[in-house]
Amino acid sequence: MREKNRPLILGVGGTLRNQSTGQKALHHVLARAEERGARTKLISGQALNLPLYSPESAERSAAAQEMIALMRECDGLVLCSPAFHGSVSGLVKNALDYTEDMNRDARVYFDGLPVGSIACGAGWQAAGQTLSALRAIVHALRGWPTPMGGMINSTQKVFDDAGVCVDAAVRFQLDTIADQVTEFAIRKS
Repeated sequence: MREKNRPLILGVGGTLRNQSTGQKALHHVLARAEERGARTKLISGQALNLPLYSPESAERSAAAQEMIALMRECDGLVLCSPAFHGSVSGLVKNALDYTEDMNRDARVYFDGLPVGSIACGAGWQAAGQTLSALRAIVHALRGWPTPMGGMINSTQKVFDDAGVCVDAAVRFQLDTIADQVTEFAIRKS
């Protein structure tokens, strides 16, 4: 498959902390998408440390411009948020607020894109609520949430020190999300 015919799957999320549970989950999903023939890019860690989105200002940092360009180019998306007080973190929500710059594009927001969602929380309740919030945001941005969503209870041993997913149930969820986003992106292109 030639490079330009390979779909671009973009991963966005995690925390500012390098090697957070969410960042490890995104790495896993994107590695699986590459195995399935996709190109991938990740926006996580310090790349999410963007100025607070302001629709009144046309000025955008270089990092925000790069993220918006990748969001416009991608053929599929995987979002991952920590569960902060029962919902999406402000960091991830701020990144998604930048999609407002895409409201007059030929493809408005994430219209028609397959979007996988993953929530990481220090318990199942917070992860479940955050996954629901992510799916609602994807719908609002006209994306197609994948049938499989992922929930990770970060109080359990999910990844080893090298970042390898050692929990079979979580690995199944992450692999399925990667497969669904990639398959839908390939079919669409």
